[in-house]
Amino acid sequence: MQIIKTLTSATVLFLGNLAPAFAQDMGHDMAKEHGGAIHHMFRVETDYGFGKESGVASWHLDGWIGTDENKLWLKSEGARSDGTTEDAEFWAMYSRNISTFWDAQFGIRYDAKPDTTGYAVIGINGLAPYWFETQAHLFISEEGDVSARFRQENDFLITQRLIIEPYAEINLFAQDVPDRGIGAGISDGKIGLQTRYEITRKFAPYVDVHYGRKFGETSSIAKQNGEDKDAFAGAIGLRLMF
Repeated sequence: MQIIKTLTSATVLFLGNLAPAFAQDMGHDMAKEHGGAIHHMFRVETDYGFGKESGVASWHLDGWIGTDENKLWLKSEGARSDGTTEDAEFWAMYSRNISTFWDAQFGIRYDAKPDTTGYAVIGINGLAPYWFETQAHLFISEEGDVSARFRQENDFLITQRLIIEPYAEINLFAQDVPDRGIGAGISDGKIGLQTRYEITRKFAPYVDVHYGRKFGETSSIAKQNGEDKDAFAGAIGLRLMF
C-alpha cells in the first residue's frame, strides 16, 4: 500500500536526522542531567541449537543510544541453518520516555528473510509490575498486513552470578497471510527459560530451553504442509553487553 511505503520512507528520514535534532532541541537538558553525554546499552546473544533445532545458529541484538528521554533503539534477530539464513529482522525506532518505566516507540522493521518485507512499527517498551520487562509492538507491512508481537521476560537471581530468566512471546495477525502460511488470530507462541552464569556483568554463557507452538489456522496450515505444530528445543550460547 502506498501509504505504508510513504510512512516507512518518512520514518527513515526522521531516524536519519534524529541525532542532530536531539543535540539542538535537548541540549540544555542533556547538559543539565548528564553533562552533555550520550549514553548507550546494547545486548547481544548468539547461540547454537540442540535437540529439535540442532544445527541452527541464532542471534539477537537489542539496545539503544541516547538520553534518558530520547533514544535511537536498534534490534535485530534471526537464525541460520546449514550456512543459509532462514530468518532475519532489523529494527530502528525512536524511543521516547512517557513515564518512569515506559517508553513509547515508533520506527521501521525490515525482514530480509524468509521474505523481503518492510513494516511501520509502533509500540511500547518498559517494566510491568514485578519487574517484568515488556515489549508490545504493532506492525503494518508494505502490503497492508497488520500484526503484533508481545514479549515478557524477567530475571531471578539464584546467586549473584547464576541467573534464570523465564520468558514468553506471542505473535498475532489481523488477517491471513497465505504466502507465509499464516492464519488470522494468534499464529504462534513460545515460552522458555534461559539459565546463565555471569562471569562478569558483560560476559555470560547460557543454556536456553524453550517450547514453541503454532495455533489456530496457522497450526492447520502447518499440518497440511506436513510440518510440526509444536517443538521443544534448546541452545547453548553467549551473552555480551556493551
